[in-house]
Amino acid sequence: MIKRKIHKGHTPKRCILLLLDGIGDRSYPSLRNRTPLQAARTPNLDYLAARGANGLFAADRLGTALPSEYAHFAIFGYEQECFPGRGFLEALGAEIAVSADEVALLAHFVSLEEKDNTLFLAKQRPAVGDTEAVVFSEAVREQKFDGILFSYTPTKRLDGILKLSGSVSPCVTDSDCFFEGEPLLEIFPYSNTGRDNTLAANTAHALKKYLVWCYRTLGDQPLNTERVLRGELPVNGMVTQRPGQLKKVDPFSERWGLRAASVSSGLMYWGLGRFLGMKVNKVKDSDDPGADLHARLQWVVQHGGDYEFIHVHTKAPDAAAHTKDPRNKVNAIESLDRGLGKIIDDLLDDETVLVVTGDHSTPSSGQLVHSGEPVPMVVNGPGMRRDRISTFDEVSCAGGALGQMRHRDFMYCVLNWLDLAKLQGLMDSPDDLPYWPGSRQPFKLW
Repeated sequence: MIKRKIHKGHTPKRCILLLLDGIGDRSYPSLRNRTPLQAARTPNLDYLAARGANGLFAADRLGTALPSEYAHFAIFGYEQECFPGRGFLEALGAEIAVSADEVALLAHFVSLEEKDNTLFLAKQRPAVGDTEAVVFSEAVREQKFDGILFSYTPTKRLDGILKLSGSVSPCVTDSDCFFEGEPLLEIFPYSNTGRDNTLAANTAHALKKYLVWCYRTLGDQPLNTERVLRGELPVNGMVTQRPGQLKKVDPFSERWGLRAASVSSGLMYWGLGRFLGMKVNKVKDSDDPGADLHARLQWVVQHGGDYEFIHVHTKAPDAAAHTKDPRNKVNAIESLDRGLGKIIDDLLDDETVLVVTGDHSTPSSGQLVHSGEPVPMVVNGPGMRRDRISTFDEVSCAGGALGQMRHRDFMYCVLNWLDLAKLQGLMDSPDDLPYWPGSRQPFKLW
């Protein structure tokens, strides 16, 4: 196999994607009709904007409210029909074995109220101690209905993975209604599952039986009787969402010709990295987002020579936005900017393309979990067109040289920025790969 040659000069060798989760937002009167990013003091992000190319990025159609897993999958250059489901990815990230014919769902414990033969969500994830969480998990750890084995594995306090084994389908709706005071959702098979319709219907029916059994079983727990006597809400139910099942995809290195790594916290990101064949560096979040980001970027500086594409992720803006207080998001963004400033000079050299953007917008007010506005993007690197933008935010970047970029464009742009884009029509391998050189074989005399 012929190895790729890196030509001398100012050809960059790697792309660092700094992904600020949920960085986009809406404007708020409390911030003088600015977004949190506009209101935040961000001298280091602004410095990158002033020396780079700016634009807006959308990981799907404008207006589409994407979860992080869909957005990341698209950013990495994969089609949604190949997506295995968040339940499967979190199981993979938690190192829970899920075979190709099993289904994994996200599941967590809740407090329920029964009215008129209907279950209502009283409280998402009631406060519990570690010992209590273990008791509730063990109470519903395993049960079988209609030939389907349900196995629950906790991953964090009251959250876990519910694995379904047997003749099962991932094409079933969620039971989690999200909003307290609302009734839980009935479980149905998807409308268009083709030949899988009967399988999906059976799976939905059995899953409902399991969740009803969980409600009855947890309600009979002596621990819940004690909680009610103490004036605490019972933990008497489980809700499910986002089922997933293994699918086959090309590893990232084969699809894009780049050795890749991901520096991230959270089961989904670890699972997605593993699913795509990336090197996964698992990190944890602290109460200091800036210090966390600085540490992650230090790892990049130390190991950047081993990879050609490095994904660095922080959940801080998204988590702050979910508090529904715009000022909290301003504080998180400013902390991240300080952390970036401590190492920014080490990231800017002739061998590196540095991309800073987000996966989606997360509104700091209202009922939406995520929203469909595009997010700002800035790219620094050798030969990059420098525009007249000097501020990194959702409005300023809209006037930059990158224009409006969509998910299907991003990885092709990465190859282009790294001087690895293949001239269309050339074929140096049997597969029509987007990068150059491809998986070449030397020409030999018989």
